Amino acid sequence: MSNLFTRNFDSLVDGESFVTRGRTITETDVVSFATLTGDFHPQHMDAAWAGESRFGNRIAHGMLVLSYAVGLVPLDPDRVVALRRVRDVVFKQPVHIGDTIHVEGRLGRREPIDEEHGTVTTAWKVLNQRGRTVLRAEVEAIWRRAPATQETDGEVNPAAPEVVPL
Repeated sequence: MSNLFTRNFDSLVDGESFVTRGRTITETDVVSFATLTGDFHPQHMDAAWAGESRFGNRIAHGMLVLSYAVGLVPLDPDRVVALRRVRDVVFKQPVHIGDTIHVEGRLGRREPIDEEHGTVTTAWKVLNQRGRTVLRAEVEAIWRRAPATQETDGEVNPAAPEVVPL
């Protein structure tokens, strides 16, 4: 089966699933994210403070984990026009420096917007290397539909009008 993120809206099937590659969270990732965002909370940046916290050590920012999840999902720019909504994000477990995360997802609702686009809602689970869910979210994307007059996923559309040179 081909990567569902390269397929047109109308060829997607509700309930299809996907699994991404993994990515290990590093010290550099956490420090860079803090510097970029200004979020220097001691849970992420202060080893002594974090050692006394409920998590026992420094952890990655939840928003860093969500951002990396978006980067792990292979959104083809020829099909996925934009992310429209991220909702119901729940941070279930901390992600520690050195953890490796990946995304497992399932296609949910598909709704046409117009002749060229539709929305696709997917349920995402971000898991660590131990198979524990660290984050879950519902992500809605604007997806390109196949133009009725062009080739679709390598097959000629029989409904497309024939072009005859003048």
